[in-house]
Amino acid sequence: MDSTHLLTIFSLLTLASKPIFSLSLPTLHPNPSFDSDLALFGDAEIVNGGSSIQLTRPIASSSGLLIHTKPFKFLESNHPIKPISFSTDFSFSISPHFGDGLALVIVPTNFPQKFSGKTSFGFSRGIKFLGIEFDTSMDSNVGDENANHVGVDVCSLVSARVSNVSSLNLVLNSGVKLQTWIDYDASSKGLEIRLSKMGNAKPYNPLMVFPIDLGELWKGEEVLVGISSSSGNSVQTSTVYSWNFRVRSVPNWMHSQPVDPRLHSDKGRDRKAGHKKVPCPLTMLSGLILAVGCGVLVVFMALFLWTIFVNRTAVIPEEYSLHHPTNFGYKKEAGLCTQQSLFHDDAPATQTNDNLALIALVGRSPTISPRPLLMSFMALTLHLQAYF
Repeated sequence: MDSTHLLTIFSLLTLASKPIFSLSLPTLHPNPSFDSDLALFGDAEIVNGGSSIQLTRPIASSSGLLIHTKPFKFLESNHPIKPISFSTDFSFSISPHFGDGLALVIVPTNFPQKFSGKTSFGFSRGIKFLGIEFDTSMDSNVGDENANHVGVDVCSLVSARVSNVSSLNLVLNSGVKLQTWIDYDASSKGLEIRLSKMGNAKPYNPLMVFPIDLGELWKGEEVLVGISSSSGNSVQTSTVYSWNFRVRSVPNWMHSQPVDPRLHSDKGRDRKAGHKKVPCPLTMLSGLILAVGCGVLVVFMALFLWTIFVNRTAVIPEEYSLHHPTNFGYKKEAGLCTQQSLFHDDAPATQTNDNLALIALVGRSPTISPRPLLMSFMALTLHLQAYF
């Protein structure tokens, strides 16, 4: 690597057991003796006492690149294969000129050696890349809609999708410090881009949502992440103040389907074979008692319903047919004295306010009440269940 194009700077790098890392640059300090995973190419340089990085100089056709030299993959090569997601945010400012702005770029590992300061963002022809550009120029050759937009470039400077930053009441090249949040979710295969003034909270609604499968684009190829800028035909300068980049894997249960279904099914069969259930005598006995109890309960319910709906009609002897006069008897009680009399329907009867009991002299069939038997059976069932 050419030492004239490389400046090592301070960075905080956290490594996990898997090929996943987190990069944080809250402040920047020059330290040439420190073997950092960050490098500067082209016209990029550390300014303001090490607190920021200026990617371009105030001259035409200036380009600069801040790159993280630790490669990663969007598909982990272990088994099962896991797709990788990332989240990044960085703060920046662009001077009030109409240049190419700056872009977050994901590039092959050989890109730094091929970085060209003569093209937009240093991209040479035929290179595979992903770029999220914050563009302040309107170039009809690449389909720019205006000079204040965010675009997603996939292996081409012609943006696959563009969003107007003016909808947020922001101007990219106003010189004001801005902050962007870019999140890629491997489970939903989507890219979300948010933008706000530096110091504001992360917006809830993204400026742009772009569907893309980076695992399909890069497969198992190692890539690098960086921030690139070009001044174009202007004297525009772009400055980076902070940068955080985090990579994480997606759990298997979040995948829409496993990458290797046969592998997952084989593992599932192995786990089931190693954990066969052993019958328990107590469980079997409890199940038998419960089954017998349910059967007896069904029989009792059938008897109960039969008693109510089938055997509920009263049996009236023929001699007491309703077509003939019916005799009723009543007993009148008043203190210790009793008086009895008989009368017919066709004769008038005197009603009193005394206690009157009418006794129907008609025959009625006996009924069977299953309630005592049912209650006894339920008590016995509960007792057996409690015992076992």
